[in-house]
Amino acid sequence: MPTTTSLLTCPLCEATCGLSVTTNGRTVEDIRGDRADVFSAGYLCPKAYAMKELEADPDRLRTPLVRRAGRLVPATWDEAWEEVERGLGAVLRDHGRDAVAVYLGNPNAHHLSGLYAPALIKAIGTRNVYSASTLDQMPKQVSAGLMFGGALSIPVPDLDRTDHLLVLGANPLASNGSLMTAPDVKGRLRALRARGGTLVVVDPRRSLTALDADAHHCIRPGTDAHLLFALVHVLVAEGRVALGRLAEHAAGLAEVERLARPFTPEAVANVTGLDAAAIRGLARDLARARRAAVYGRIGTCTQEFGTLASWLVDVLNVLTGNLDREGGAMFPKAAAGAKNTTGAPGVGRGVRFGRFASRVRGLPEVYGELPTSVLAEEIDTPGDGRIRGLVTVAGNPVLSAPNAGRLRAALATLDFMVSVDIYLNETTRHAHVVLPAPSAFERSHYDVALYQLAVRNVAHYSAPVFPVSDGMRDEWQILLTLGAIASGLGRGADVAALDDFLVHQVVAREVETPGSPVEGRDPAELIAALGARRGPDRVLDFLLRSGPYGDAFGRREGGVSLDLLERHPHGVDLGPLRPRIPEVLRTPSGKIELAPPPLVADVARLAATLDRAPAPLVLVGRRTLRSNNSWMHNLDVLVKGRPACTLHVHPDDARRLGLADGGAARVRSRVGALELPVEVTDGIMRGVVSIPHGWGHDDPASALRVAAAHAGANANLLADDAAIDPLSGNAVLSGIPVAVEPVPPA
Repeated sequence: MPTTTSLLTCPLCEATCGLSVTTNGRTVEDIRGDRADVFSAGYLCPKAYAMKELEADPDRLRTPLVRRAGRLVPATWDEAWEEVERGLGAVLRDHGRDAVAVYLGNPNAHHLSGLYAPALIKAIGTRNVYSASTLDQMPKQVSAGLMFGGALSIPVPDLDRTDHLLVLGANPLASNGSLMTAPDVKGRLRALRARGGTLVVVDPRRSLTALDADAHHCIRPGTDAHLLFALVHVLVAEGRVALGRLAEHAAGLAEVERLARPFTPEAVANVTGLDAAAIRGLARDLARARRAAVYGRIGTCTQEFGTLASWLVDVLNVLTGNLDREGGAMFPKAAAGAKNTTGAPGVGRGVRFGRFASRVRGLPEVYGELPTSVLAEEIDTPGDGRIRGLVTVAGNPVLSAPNAGRLRAALATLDFMVSVDIYLNETTRHAHVVLPAPSAFERSHYDVALYQLAVRNVAHYSAPVFPVSDGMRDEWQILLTLGAIASGLGRGADVAALDDFLVHQVVAREVETPGSPVEGRDPAELIAALGARRGPDRVLDFLLRSGPYGDAFGRREGGVSLDLLERHPHGVDLGPLRPRIPEVLRTPSGKIELAPPPLVADVARLAATLDRAPAPLVLVGRRTLRSNNSWMHNLDVLVKGRPACTLHVHPDDARRLGLADGGAARVRSRVGALELPVEVTDGIMRGVVSIPHGWGHDDPASALRVAAAHAGANANLLADDAAIDPLSGNAVLSGIPVAVEPVPPA
């Protein structure tokens, strides 16, 4: 058969790289970077090429599974829907709406079908909503919401124009950027240094990014907020605060200055492990730089002071005058779906948290979610309101949530569980029904969420490479059918009619929004203008056309629409980041809130730890370029070679603990223990050990043959579900106190 070349945006991480895919029939023959892509310009990483193997993986689910006599066996869609209606319906009928929980995994932010997840949650009507966000970035979303008025109003470094980049708790050369959509981060950072700029990394490990940096400072895990406050202290004490034009748009500076007084470099030196002179040097270099940005990521989020650290990153960007200016930390202007590009600019409702709380521990909701750290206790603690049913969509919390052993045991007690996934993994193996989702090659793609975090304004749509396979369903259709069953419409509900209803709601909400490009328009007229498209493509077209670059349904000639993006398969470049303050703000005051009351109140908790003795040994995670959370380990091309799941230990700690390179170690925490091979390296700070995230594929009931042969150890068996950042509910996955001992050879 003749070969065909198609263009596709990689959906695996936040880099959104353009791919050129060569196919023969339904066989993927080759994957390369699209050199004409307006954003990635031909860059791709090993994971993108591995999509060829993912498409052909015999373990990938292609038919529904239904539990019969204790085993998951292949079934028809009708049989699967019948079982969902029976099992899910019984839980809702007998125990109420809150007895069913929903867990959304990371891929929901990468797929257009994720636009339909809110409809599923609304149809179930539960408060028990959980996601990977409270295992990952919720502190940054909370601080951004309180400071700027929106959960995704997150400033990102203007990488292509900055002269000085200070990176904390991030390894973008391995992650390809995170809460910072930036294909070819390595090339961009090397270009920064080539033009005379400076890259400074603060990390307890000598990561890939640290290896490429001008300077690397080791820091004790979990103390980034202490360091950041010390940098603020130095700027204030030495008269280096220079807000520039931001002064008229910022409130709370005096309060920040007051809060910073106790955090002198000398006061935080013992806590952080950095000496006072180094801390002063970091602050002075930041203040002296012509254009600078501070960037913190997962290491600053997954700690006990995650929200304070996330807040202080942007406080520093403001105090140095680098927020919202070229080469600093800037706000992208996304073409579709951004809350800060619609409505009245400057002034908004702000954000509200704590409208309800978890049943057992009373932890507050954040952006409509409860902390994933409480999911196990909400299942296994008896009493009214206990979770008895669970819906998971593209998630594997058994390998990503804290105290994973408890969660694994809790899932086995559920009355009913249904999962939408491509694998029978460590989580979905507990389901009563597993519904297979289409492959990446069978979906259209546009990164609605990630372009709100991009280092350049772009819009890129890719059509499916293949039609959905016979016997499969589009994921948006699966979610709507699940919602129909939960709402009582039944498995036979008209999915097309449900889709029409959802689109009408989206359109009606926008035409009622003051300041919208389609304010006051007739929803029926706009829906008719969207044409024959159905599903998420139709929603996307509306978001594009009513967005800041859109054609406003005829009111702006040449504006962005899905038709335009289809005519430009390499993407549309909408230009570099531009200053957006004050119009980007959505706070009630219309100002940058430098000292939001919830954050101010939490500073006392941080100050109380200034004299706290550090734990003798703590655990951190790590990320590798060839791994993507838990679900890319079933591909031989990514896991072959030296084992990736090892315990990194400093040579001094190895001698003290009696550990040998290549030997085995037992690692214990308050909640669990595991064993894994030792890798002795001076690339990690003394008193710190490291295990990569997402491994532990040793469950015999899962169906991941390659992953099982490279099982590794589940680091989250050691993470304590009692330890959270109280402002965001985010799990503490970094800086976990542990004890390590050698395992005698067999």
